[in-house]
Amino acid sequence: LLKSLPKEEWINGFAEIIKHACIKDAEMFSVLEAQDINFYLENLNATAELIEANVYIKKEIVVNDETEEGDRKLLNFGHTLGHAIEHAAQLKHGHAISIGMMAACHISQEINGFTKTETTRLEKLLNQYQLPVSINLADYNVWDILLMDKKRTKDEMSFVVLNSIGCGTIKNIPLTQLEPLIKESL
Repeated sequence: LLKSLPKEEWINGFAEIIKHACIKDAEMFSVLEAQDINFYLENLNATAELIEANVYIKKEIVVNDETEEGDRKLLNFGHTLGHAIEHAAQLKHGHAISIGMMAACHISQEINGFTKTETTRLEKLLNQYQLPVSINLADYNVWDILLMDKKRTKDEMSFVVLNSIGCGTIKNIPLTQLEPLIKESL
């Protein structure tokens, strides 16, 4: 199956792998930094190990939080904004999530003490795996789409931010604070 996938689908899949590293596995993040997409295309044993590690992360999160009351929400890292971008700009899922993760890192810097150095590390990693890191929002109604997200309560959005690479957390951010943060981050 892996050999039959076009490279573009590998690239999209790596957005999810990078997401798991960001929220739960700093060591995996470092392993990814030491390689690139071509390494995994050529080394299917290494790819199999990486997939297994990612399945384990997701399984542990889901099994321990079947109703999405706690840590399972971490799987939304990059997805809250990413889904709105995907819909508005008609981007591939992985590309939109990649942009969403970058925005979430910038927001993490502003409200959660995440460092610029760590944001730069993620940007470099996404570039290394040929994923986009920004989009011009002026052409899209991303904010209006975001307001329809299921994670929104009356005037707040449940949003995944990073404490550090490998350690995500969930914050409820007032919409009045989130809107300018999103505009600044993209």
